[in-house]
Amino acid sequence: MYGKVTTDIRRTLEGIVGPGFVSDKPEELEKHGMDETSEPPHLPDVVVKPAGTAEVSAIMRLAYQEKIPVTPQGSRTGLSGGAHPLFGGIALSLERMNKILEIDENDLMAVVQPGVLIMEIHRETEKKGLLYPPDPGEESGSLGGNISTNAGGVRGLKYGVTRDYVQGLVAVLANGDVIRLGEKFIKDSSGYSLMDLIIGSEGTLAVVTEATLKLVPMSRNTALVYIPFNSTRDASQAVSEIIRRKVVPYALEYISQYSVLAAERYLNRSLPDNKHPAYLLIGVEGNSSTEVDAALETVGEVCLECGAVNAFVADTAARQQQLWEARKCLFTAHKAESDLDEVDMCIPRSRFPDYIEAAEKVMEKHGILVDCIGHAGDGNIHANIFRKDMEQVEWLKKSRAVVSDLVEIGLTLGGTVSGEHGIGFTKKAYLPMKVGQEQLELMKAIKKTFDPQNILNPGKLFDL
Repeated sequence: MYGKVTTDIRRTLEGIVGPGFVSDKPEELEKHGMDETSEPPHLPDVVVKPAGTAEVSAIMRLAYQEKIPVTPQGSRTGLSGGAHPLFGGIALSLERMNKILEIDENDLMAVVQPGVLIMEIHRETEKKGLLYPPDPGEESGSLGGNISTNAGGVRGLKYGVTRDYVQGLVAVLANGDVIRLGEKFIKDSSGYSLMDLIIGSEGTLAVVTEATLKLVPMSRNTALVYIPFNSTRDASQAVSEIIRRKVVPYALEYISQYSVLAAERYLNRSLPDNKHPAYLLIGVEGNSSTEVDAALETVGEVCLECGAVNAFVADTAARQQQLWEARKCLFTAHKAESDLDEVDMCIPRSRFPDYIEAAEKVMEKHGILVDCIGHAGDGNIHANIFRKDMEQVEWLKKSRAVVSDLVEIGLTLGGTVSGEHGIGFTKKAYLPMKVGQEQLELMKAIKKTFDPQNILNPGKLFDL
């Protein structure tokens, strides 16, 4: 079906990017054959590391001519197998394209390359009092990966997701043509939004080589409160009531007791409380201490009315950082103790407790540990399924059955298959359950228009 990377093709690739940036060493192929999923690696024929748009364009022209599959990659922190080179070919690593090209304080924009890590964008923009709001838990993820899955994160409730902050893209098509979409302007009603098609397409339509991002001024004051509850339902009722009272936190996170204890073990330090089944981590912000204090007072009143046991306020940057470290380390903390799979559902936030209770029944049905955490404020639940000491055959059988049950429950509750991690290849069997055959055929037609030879990240989202 596809061409192979021959000696002549490899020599041509070396001429494009330099001999030091083309490799077929076993350790490099292994490294670039996987992401953070528990699936075994799919080895590429070769790893190629371009330095800019022109080099990506030349690589794609060659791949198109020779019909060689190309898998764009960033830091490979994805959780749905999106970076796996399922058909071999070229692993197109964008890690060298890692520069912040401009931070424009007049237009409140940043121009960056796709290999820049999210934590670097946050660090450099915040030095100037500006904020790039999307804040996925995995800050070592790259911007290109975030664009490919339309990542969200903890600030999604107040600020939205990656798509809401991408103002422009430079992208290379499957045939090597370079297109420029959007710019630093805010409004645009000039035909179809091809940029919005590429965002969230998981590298199947084009290779993003540059992005223009919208920034916002940072709030001057923030506070974070850690609140234990006696039940998930009490915590979920507090989420709905906080929003009904017209308080919109920048973060409204649900954490289970199991995850609190895992974070304590991983960080080797105690959190303010670890004895209750459910916790909310709520962040509020404003441009005055009075504004923040008023929001905190409302949040505290609501939570106590809904059965909160206590409220621990972190009003200094150091204390807030400690709590965020505990929240953001959870996937790594769990991964350090067990192989796991994850279901990334997004449901109406009012159905949050129903999903948690249903997940507990699934856990009992299959005899496997399932732990739910997530962005309660926007209804995005991450259900972690733990292997523990199961043998491989039993683990694969049970985990797949649990994923299927959890996806079906989420759809029944009015949700969608993935909130922010994407479909990749591990979840593509569930996409038709949500979108139906008509939408699926439209997606396939778009794919064929952008990539008629199906060389860009083939095998992801759906099969042609």
